[in-house]
Amino acid sequence: MAIDKDIEDWIGSEQNGSVELLIEHGDVKSSKRSIWMILFSTIVAVCGSFIFGSCVGFSAPSQSGIMNDMGLSLSEFAVFGSILTIGAMIGAIASGRIADFLGRKGAMRVSALFGMIGWLAIYFGEDVLLLDFGRIFTGFGTGVFSYVVPVFIAEISPKNLRGVLTALNQLMICGGLSVTYIVGTIVSWRELAIIGLIPCLILLLGLFFIPESPRWLAKVGKQELFEESLHRLHGKDADISEEAAEIQDYIETLNRLPRARIVDLFQRKYIRLTIVGVGLMAFQQFGGINGIVFYSSQTFVSAGFSSGNFGTILIGAIQLPITALGAILTDKSGRKPLLLISSSGTFLGCFVGALSFFLREQGVNAEWVSVLTLCGILIYIGSFAMGMGAIPWIIMSEIFPINIKGTAGSLVTLMNWFGSWLISYSFNFLMSWSSWGTFLIFTVICAANVVFALMFVPETKGRTLEEIQASLNA
Repeated sequence: MAIDKDIEDWIGSEQNGSVELLIEHGDVKSSKRSIWMILFSTIVAVCGSFIFGSCVGFSAPSQSGIMNDMGLSLSEFAVFGSILTIGAMIGAIASGRIADFLGRKGAMRVSALFGMIGWLAIYFGEDVLLLDFGRIFTGFGTGVFSYVVPVFIAEISPKNLRGVLTALNQLMICGGLSVTYIVGTIVSWRELAIIGLIPCLILLLGLFFIPESPRWLAKVGKQELFEESLHRLHGKDADISEEAAEIQDYIETLNRLPRARIVDLFQRKYIRLTIVGVGLMAFQQFGGINGIVFYSSQTFVSAGFSSGNFGTILIGAIQLPITALGAILTDKSGRKPLLLISSSGTFLGCFVGALSFFLREQGVNAEWVSVLTLCGILIYIGSFAMGMGAIPWIIMSEIFPINIKGTAGSLVTLMNWFGSWLISYSFNFLMSWSSWGTFLIFTVICAANVVFALMFVPETKGRTLEEIQASLNA
């Protein structure tokens, strides 16, 4: 039955973990939808995000231990640290196809298995070759996770919760990174590697208890499983007819379109989406985040601290609460305002960092200069965690129609990991060239990011995925 949208009203209720939808259309019809399976499915999926964060965070606390045990030079360790992103680029290229062929759950299983193999290779590694092999495998897993986790969450979430639930992806990336930073100051690098197996095992177990994405099931024509998935997500007694019809109509329209290729993303009807998706990922990475995160200990030593442990622990401590705040604000303030605040903060943090390193190079070695460096990096990390970490992934998962989502997701994720590789590999060399010059480059890029977000990024708050596509292609 057709439903008049002008008289449709969502009323969020905390009673018994349900959301009650009241629709007035001559009479009153109510349908209680459980949110518990959606929340549980999200929690399982973001175990992949935790794995992502722990892989990225591994190099910072393990740097001195690996270099001493293996006798590596700084450049050799730079290869080990950055080679994660080579594997992630390969994973990014494959991520869309894997997620489209095996489903969102299948892609997460593949990623977890690659992560387990990688961590075991690092743990048992007696030479740099096996360490690099393990790092590439964990990188492949993170490359796939970085695409499939936000897409899966976006596809199972109601529009009023999609922002905050998708933002949990970044929260758990920060969680994995923070836990790895802090635990890495207590245990050896081999013990830290074996601890990395735990979230992989939890994810593999949890995937047995959650449904597949109903939108993917509809796309591949598995009608019975599609309806079963919707019922599992919303409750067996929930009325799913309207949502199922909306998804099916949209899928049928997309199925009449030809299979997407990379070149299709640059057609007139998709070019704006491609610019937004690729642009946000480029600014996210070229603003310096992975250089600072991968080698935070060494950066703090360069700033005049006797050890990088204190600054590293501070980074780990501030990321989780600030990312959690950002997740809450994503659906309240909207994506774009939070993105502008976050990108402005990264600009300020990099500027303060550049100024402090410049003063140090000019011979100002007072203790307050080191503190200024610490403040700049913490402002940068906190601002990044507030929005720039999560929002590009949220918007990526929302703006692309499902017929090009796999191809577009691979391109966007590839851009992200290419930027990550370039920054993580070159960061130590740039810092050797000029510490303040490195941070000045990041400052300029962060300033350009503010302008880009203001001019090009759309607001997607409070819309279904189908409504977003309709508005962007209007």
